[in-house]
Amino acid sequence: MARIAKLLGLALAVTALAATAAHAATVGERHLETTNPTAALRDAEHKAGVRVTVWYPAAADAKEERIDLGPPGKPMFIVGQVAQSAAFVDARPRPVILFSHGFGGTARMMAWFGAPLARAGYVVAAVDHPGNNGLDKMTAAGAIMSWTRAGDLKVALAAAKADPAIGPHMDMTKVGVAGFSAGGFTSLVAAGAKVDMNRFLAFCKTHPTDGVCMPQKEFLLSMDDAQKAMASPALAPEAAHAGDDHRILEVKAAFAIAPAIVQGLPPEGLAKIKVPVAIFLGDADPVAPPDTNGLVAAKAIPHAQLITLPGVKHYDFLSTCTPAGQAAVRICKDELPQDPTHKAALDAALAFFGKTLGKPPA
Repeated sequence: MARIAKLLGLALAVTALAATAAHAATVGERHLETTNPTAALRDAEHKAGVRVTVWYPAAADAKEERIDLGPPGKPMFIVGQVAQSAAFVDARPRPVILFSHGFGGTARMMAWFGAPLARAGYVVAAVDHPGNNGLDKMTAAGAIMSWTRAGDLKVALAAAKADPAIGPHMDMTKVGVAGFSAGGFTSLVAAGAKVDMNRFLAFCKTHPTDGVCMPQKEFLLSMDDAQKAMASPALAPEAAHAGDDHRILEVKAAFAIAPAIVQGLPPEGLAKIKVPVAIFLGDADPVAPPDTNGLVAAKAIPHAQLITLPGVKHYDFLSTCTPAGQAAVRICKDELPQDPTHKAALDAALAFFGKTLGKPPA
C-alpha cells in the first residue's frame, strides 16, 4: 500500500507540474499505414496492412475538431478532439509511447488516454490490430494470435520514425509502451515477457468460467474453437513461433492497464523483464479478473508497481459512454462514472513515464 500511495502521490505532483502545458497544448493527429507479414493471417481479407494513428503536441494555431465515436450528432463514446495533420509545436525530439488497444477495440477508442499524453508532450503511436479491431471484420486468427500484436507495435514504431513529418520529433532513446486488456498483454510482451499460449489454453480448460476464457462480447469464440484454429494448417506454422522473443528493443518502460491473457505469460518469463513495469487495474474487473491476470503479473515482475482502483470494472477503461451509448452498446453498462477512472490512469501514467523516460519538453 505504501508503494501505491507513493506512486499516486508522485502522479499528482507530476500532473500538477504539467497541468498548465497539458491544458494549453493542442493535439495533432496523423494516420499512417505499414505492413506486418502476420497481419495477412489475421485480417479477414488477408491484407498485410496495419493502420497507425499518431498523436503529438501540435502548433498552437492548429484547429482541433471532435473525434467522438458513433453516428453524426449522436455519438456513442466521447473521445476528445484533435487537429488533423497539424504541424508539430516545435522541432525538439520527444519521448515516444506505443499503445495497444483491447480485444476488438481501436486506436481511437483509447484516445482518451493517448491524446492527453500528447498534450503533455509525448508522441503517441497506436495501432488497429488486424483481425481484432472494431473497424474491420473480426477473425478467429485475430482473436487468438495475441503474440503477434507486439509485432504490430514494432512496425508502427518503424513507420513513424521513417515518416518525414513525425520521425524527426521522436526520441528513440526514450520509448515506452502502454496497452489496455489484450493490449496490456501486448505491452508486457513488448517489454520482454515470454508467450506460451498452450499454457493459456490449459488454464482455460481447468478454469472455463474465468473472464478471459469466456467468449468475449466483441467476438464470440469458444476456447475449443480457438484451439482448433491455432492447430489448423493455416495458423499452425505461425503458432509454432508464439514462444519466440517478441520484445521491442527500444522499449524502456511498460504501463499495462487491466492486462488480460496473463496466463499465457509464464511467471518465469515475467520474472526476466528488465524494464520498469506498472500494472493499473480495477479490483471489480470480471473480464480480466485481477487474481488471475494483473495481480499475477505484478507479483512475478521484479519491482512492478501496482495501482488498484476500488469498484472499477473492465470497460470503465474505454472512452466515456454517452447516454446513447449506454442505451445501445452492451459494454456501456458499468455503474461508476468513467471520468475519475480515466483521470487516475492518466495521472499514474504521466508519473510513471515521467520517472522512467524523463519529462517531455514543456
